[in-house]
Parts: sequence; C-alpha cells; structure tokens
Amino acid sequence: MTPTTTTATAEDHAEIRAEVRKLCARFPGEYWRALDRERGYPTEFVRALTEAGYLAALIPEEYGGAGLPLSAAAAILEEIQHSGGNAAACHAQMYIMGTILRHGSEEQKRRYLPKIASGALRLQAFGVTEPSSGTDTTALRTTARREGDKYVVNGQKIWTSRAEHSDLMLLLARTTPREQVRRKTEGLSVFLVDMREALGKGLTIRPIRTMMNHNTTEVFFDNVEIPAENLIGEEGKGFRYILDGMNAERLLIAAECIGDAKWFIEKAVAYAKERVLFGRPIGQNQGVQFPIARAYAQMRAAEAIVQKGLRKFEAGENCGEEANMGKMLAAEASWAAGEACIQTHGGFGFAEEYDIERKFRETRLYQVAPISTNLILSYLGEHVLGLPRSY
Repeated sequence: MTPTTTTATAEDHAEIRAEVRKLCARFPGEYWRALDRERGYPTEFVRALTEAGYLAALIPEEYGGAGLPLSAAAAILEEIQHSGGNAAACHAQMYIMGTILRHGSEEQKRRYLPKIASGALRLQAFGVTEPSSGTDTTALRTTARREGDKYVVNGQKIWTSRAEHSDLMLLLARTTPREQVRRKTEGLSVFLVDMREALGKGLTIRPIRTMMNHNTTEVFFDNVEIPAENLIGEEGKGFRYILDGMNAERLLIAAECIGDAKWFIEKAVAYAKERVLFGRPIGQNQGVQFPIARAYAQMRAAEAIVQKGLRKFEAGENCGEEANMGKMLAAEASWAAGEACIQTHGGFGFAEEYDIERKFRETRLYQVAPISTNLILSYLGEHVLGLPRSY
C-alpha cells in the first residue's frame, strides 16, 4: 500500500494482504482488459487463488479449509480489488458455502466442503432472484415438488452469476405453495444442485451480457430432478437459512468496494501529482484535489463501519446495522472515488489501457447488488430507527 490509503485497521492480517498482492501481481491490467473485451472468465486467476487456499479461507480446518475469521476473508477480497483485479469471479465461493456449514448435515459437510476447499468442486452459483420477484424473495415462483426420494424443480432464476463456471448451485425454491403457509417466509427450502448432472436433463443456462464482465446468467428448470438428500436443513425453513448468511456477504462486498476506492484514489493522486498543465501539477488545483480528498474521507468512514461490523460478527454479536451501512457507504465511496479518478484523468480516464473505465463499470454494480441501496435504507429505517415498515 502507498501512504495514500494505509490505515491502522487496514493493516490487519498484514501477511495475508502481502501474499495476496504478490499473487495479484501475476495478473496485471492487461490480463483483466483482455477478459473484459471477450467477456471471459478468469480461470487462471481463480485457479491460483484456489491453490493458494484463499477461497477456502472460511471453511474450517477439519473440512480442509484454512479456518480463518471473516476479517481475513475481507482482507483477501479487499486486496484483490485494491490490486486492480475483480474478485466477483469467485467471491461467492467464500460465503455460499456458509449455508452448508451452518445448516447442512454432517454427511453433507464431509461430502462437499473438502472438495470445495481443494477446488475439486466449485460452489459459486446462488439461485435466488427471479424475473418477476426481484428482491421480494418470498414471492419467488420456482417450485420443488417432493416425489419419493427426489424433488422435481420447475421455474426460472435470473442474475445467477458464475453458473457456467460452477459445479454446484445453492438453490432456493418453494416447497409449499404460498397460499398454504401462515407466513410468506415459510415454505421455502434450500437445495444443493449438482449442475453437472442436471445440464441437459431439464437445466438450461443462458448468459446475460452486461455493461461489465460479470459472467451472469439466467437459469431455467424444466422438471429437474434433485436427490432428496440434497435438501439443506429442514424443508420449509430455507428463507431463514439464506438470511443467516447475508451479513457476511454484505461485509465482504463492502470490503471489495473499499479496495476499489483505494485503487481509484491512488491512481488519481499519482496522476494529479505528475500531470502538469499551465506550469503546475493539476493536483494543486482545488477543483481536482478536493473531490479526491472527499472520496478518501468517504472511504475511511466506510472502512471504519465495516471494521466494526467484522469485529461484531466475529464476536457473535448482531452486526446487521454495520453490515448494511457498511455495504451502502463503501459502495458509495468506491463510486465517488471512481468519479474523482475519471475526472482527474480527463479523456485518458475513458481509455481502456488505464483500466479506470473498466473498474468504474465494475464498482457501479454494488449500489444495486447483492442488495440495493433503497432496501438497505428501508432496513435502517425499520430495524434501527424504529420507523414503520416502508413496504
């Protein structure tokens, strides 16, 4: 790190951060630019992370993982972004497996987690969102009907990222019709789908081309059969299982945004110092300097909230406020830093070779996913401030 973005809290897990930076140095800007042009998947990068054990950071040692705390996983993802890369290609492998770890049977844990840890299996696809329900998860229409020793799945998922590059999918489906449950959050169940078995047997994956290289897809289920033993936990309690992992997901995504903000700020500061116009560096001009300084302040504030959230998570305390605020503030900080970086570079900020426009497109996603800013505000309004439910 340069002095621009070095902080006391940011040096937590310093050895891990240093090693991640070394690994990322093997995948410079031209590697990511080539993938962006082709909408390709960073197979070599993901393999390197897997072999180094970073994607198994949160899997306990008894199942072949590193058994590290959430703050270590956050440090790994932050450094990937800070180095100019894009952890979105594989970050879900860190938090999706938590559903198996917390709610799966011992047989399921021993069957899947060691292979996920070693990279023999990839669990990176999360089938929740649907075209008609969006963020109203309880309104999803994909069904899983029990027939003897299997479930038969019908429906459609959208924005299921990495489905083409994953062996397994964590799927949320309705097992009891909505009109037959007392509460709309009941009757939803979680399954582990082996997509290698299901492809061509009712499972269809279609890529969606987006403004950034996110490898996202829509997935169709047409009488796809899933062994009953692939049900995670109890039938009908899947909504709670999914909610259980959301704070970790939001804190990890926030850490990525902080990494992005640091990359933008460092890039802007370096250019503002070296670019000379009218006989002086442009960074001497308040119109250039102040937006960078403000973005830095936003990043530091978001970082403090995220660090607090990580500490509470690891202490077993409720960190919903910090996880939601941290994700929102970090996403806004990375966007502000990207704005300042592009503005500082002027026309060069739009040139592919500088990587700024690529990172700018990539970081914009996180004000929408995995949860939108408006839903975070509604959470804070209702659950933190005690205001009436807004939806």
